[in-house]
Amino acid sequence: MNERKILGVCVWLADKFGLDVGGLRILFAAAAIFGFGSPVIIYFILYLIKPSQY
Repeated sequence: MNERKILGVCVWLADKFGLDVGGLRILFAAAAIFGFGSPVIIYFILYLIKPSQY
């Protein structure tokens, strides 16, 4: 999959769970704007966990 934008986290999650990558990007962006939880911290933790192929 070659739809990587920044760190590839959304592409990895979409591929892993069979979701739409665009929807995940919108979800992360909305969570970052509206401050639901700690989306930036969660994003970077997922970046550290994901395999390097994404």
